[in-house]
Amino acid sequence: MITSEILKARTKKFALDVISSIEELPYKTSTKVIKNQLIRSATSVGANYRSSCRAKSRADFIFKIKIVEEEADECCYWLELLKDLNAIDTETYEKLHNESDELTAIFTAISKTSKSKIVNQKS
Repeated sequence: MITSEILKARTKKFALDVISSIEELPYKTSTKVIKNQLIRSATSVGANYRSSCRAKSRADFIFKIKIVEEEADECCYWLELLKDLNAIDTETYEKLHNESDELTAIFTAISKTSKSKIVNQKS
């Protein structure tokens, strides 16, 4: 079972892994914006997950989890661009993309489960 503490640690590790991996890439004008966007979305995953843990209601939680889901998926996009530009090595890409994809799936499942609980409560 994945607990909130495990997800907090995992999202923080993901952000740190992205930052350290991106800092190792050579500077290119063409990838500067992409790398900045990737760092922003990767750090946003953890920050917004922590915010969701402090939600005021189930609806607020769902709203915040959807943001986390979107940010994790956005990381996949930025990583794909770096790969397509041959700006990131395959091993780093696969490691980061797999984790981003897994986090997206986890938060999508959390969102769907939370929404179904609201629907079931109304029935």
